[in-house]
Amino acid sequence: MKITFWLIDINYDVVDGIPEVRLWGVTKDGKRVVVLDRNFRPYFYVLPKDRGELNRLIEKIKNVYSVKYKVLKVEVVNRKYFGKDVQLIKVTCQIPGLIPKIRDELSSLREVKEVLEADIRYYMRYMIDNNIVPSAWHEVEVEELEKPKEWEVDGAYLAKHAPRYVPELTEIPELRVLAFDIECYNPRGAPKPERDPIIIISTATDDGEVKLFLAKNRNDDREAIRNFIDYVIRKDPDIIVGYNSNGFDWPYLLERCSRHKIKLAISRTHSSPSQSVYGHFSIIGRANIDLYNYADEITEVKVRTLENIAEYLGVMKKSERVLIEGVEIYKYWDDPKLREKLLEYSIDDVKSIIGLADKLLPFLIQLSNIVGLPLDQVVAASVGYRVEWHLMRQAYQYNEVIPNRVERRYRAYKGAIVLKPRPGVHERIAVLDFSSMYPNIMISKNISPDTYIPPGEEVSLDEVYVTPELGYKFKKWPPGFYKRVLERLLKARSEVRAKMKELDPSSIEYRILNERQKALKIIANATYGYCGWVHARWYKREVAEATTAWGRSIIRETIKLARDIGLQVIYGDTDSIFVKYDKERVESLIKIIEDKLGLKIKPDKIYVRAFFTEAKKRYCGLLPDGRIDVVGLEAVRGDWSELAKEVQEKIIEIILKENSVDKAIEYVNDVVNKLRKGEIPMNKLIIWKTVTKRLEEYEVRAPHVTAAKKLLSAGYMLTAGDKVGYLVTNKGGPSLADRVEPYIFVKDHSEIDIDYYINKQVIPAAMRILSYFGVREEQLTSTKRQKSLLEFFG
Repeated sequence: MKITFWLIDINYDVVDGIPEVRLWGVTKDGKRVVVLDRNFRPYFYVLPKDRGELNRLIEKIKNVYSVKYKVLKVEVVNRKYFGKDVQLIKVTCQIPGLIPKIRDELSSLREVKEVLEADIRYYMRYMIDNNIVPSAWHEVEVEELEKPKEWEVDGAYLAKHAPRYVPELTEIPELRVLAFDIECYNPRGAPKPERDPIIIISTATDDGEVKLFLAKNRNDDREAIRNFIDYVIRKDPDIIVGYNSNGFDWPYLLERCSRHKIKLAISRTHSSPSQSVYGHFSIIGRANIDLYNYADEITEVKVRTLENIAEYLGVMKKSERVLIEGVEIYKYWDDPKLREKLLEYSIDDVKSIIGLADKLLPFLIQLSNIVGLPLDQVVAASVGYRVEWHLMRQAYQYNEVIPNRVERRYRAYKGAIVLKPRPGVHERIAVLDFSSMYPNIMISKNISPDTYIPPGEEVSLDEVYVTPELGYKFKKWPPGFYKRVLERLLKARSEVRAKMKELDPSSIEYRILNERQKALKIIANATYGYCGWVHARWYKREVAEATTAWGRSIIRETIKLARDIGLQVIYGDTDSIFVKYDKERVESLIKIIEDKLGLKIKPDKIYVRAFFTEAKKRYCGLLPDGRIDVVGLEAVRGDWSELAKEVQEKIIEIILKENSVDKAIEYVNDVVNKLRKGEIPMNKLIIWKTVTKRLEEYEVRAPHVTAAKKLLSAGYMLTAGDKVGYLVTNKGGPSLADRVEPYIFVKDHSEIDIDYYINKQVIPAAMRILSYFGVREEQLTSTKRQKSLLEFFG
């Protein structure tokens, strides 16, 4: 019989001495299945130092290691290594777990130059060699097996051969999604699983069901945990999502289960979550996704709390949900009058998580499909590892051997060009953005690790591209590894975008394709930087340097062409230029660049009004829909209060939307007056700082360390990684550290050092913007009329 299934997860085990790959998926008719493949064996390559040693080395491996390490086959194969033809010894073994041991022994032999591809995880090797694509459909001839009783699947099947990827099937099946979040009892600061129970486990599913599992007898969490486990098994989700769940919720749950001698048996084999690659927790048969990993890449949000990310992505407004300070959770639990509020808070958290999943999963599924990493891993992996797995899969298709990962020291290289901006407020600014500039440079100049000509190697200049500024040389022919990979990515993206034009933008098909083209773009654009990443297998700093050098040359030429046709250039950064918007001239520049440089450039954004400082990468712009882009101006110091950040954001909004320095100054005056009257909520004055090491290791009397020590003295528990919130008071000695108190100890506004918050928080945050308009600090407490924007800039 033949079955077609969509791949959710993959793992392996050794059964009766035979490695068994387990592919977990969902069929077209919605059945959850596992396909077992026992036909694939692990292998690696040995590169001899000398070709003359080849046969002798083969015999040595056969005679010495075959029995000890269950070597099944030793053969000579032809491959390419950094573009050069090589003869390798392919060693096929029986047991994946023995590969590291034989690798280490062979690496020490004098005849061996390198042992290659011995560090690729067995099930990933299986996927690469058989073109098994995660988050995609496959078909396979199988025979049905009697499934183990404890396995949570509708059917188990033995594959007669490796499944075949079916790329023409693009729809995503109806996947069951469950979000969860935990709240812990924390009367002594940050909760500790060895001491503090879980008081609430909240869940939400994609079918709209929300449930709370509460601790009993005040703080006994045994029943809540057991009920949560039973619920997960009953709902049988394909995807489990959390927010910082890999960093907090799963470790906490596992520790609480260990103390109660409960098995957190929520996988499809009734096993517990276990920490895997990239620090994430693997749940066999399901995809465990920590959405915090994705949120960490949203640089526009500086403090990436769940409520901030949910608001930024339009899932839930902070003004429409319950907010409770983390350190006060125990108070809400202990007080019967407040507990209902805590339950609402917990529900809002888990609704935010399921809402984020609904928005982000379509993209993450496409990213998993393109990169070739299972869904749970692709979210947890860094951009470098995502690019690398895509390259590894492509290398197999091109008969290229995958290099080993080598530890290297970081070496900086010159990056993209960033022009000094024209400072001031400008009306109608167009941001012209090159389409995939770096990938197109790498394609057009054949920039790749295997096409690089090292210094001293003789080559005719008509056979190479020579990098501007640097003089690096790259062969024009044959096409390099990177060129072939990038051409494939850009072609795929172009085909996807062409299909999108035929679809209704509100259709599911359109949404899937849109997420796919975004994923293709991200991987293509990240490829140049990968070569300069010290952990890269295909590390070649010269590739990254050459790409940015050509990029700088193109931006300079673009600026010249823009000015030649009368466009005023305000700023330039990486692959974009900012110009005064003139529709006819902009359209003319687009055509000139396409004709002369062979590249595409288009308006990415048009700002109604934009403000540029004298510094690079520090500007803000008002978009037609009222949103504001802020780059480099935000308060980035770790010791800013919420009030300081709020003041700065409001000033930017006033400058851009109301075009008035006067109103900005009046606003700051008002904030200062409210501070003096005690009308600013104390929670906006709290300064949060992380304790990064043991308190006794701090040599300087930092304010947050002083506050942490006071918490310890009061019986609260703190360890490295915990955040401490403090207020600056008017009591104590002359230094700042003498005057801080943990915020939970401060009961009244009269204790607050108002002058500190005016002079060291509000005024500096405001001056970060207003100083560019000639405003002096003393003016921010004055009601005297100031100049308008037009008067400031003539």
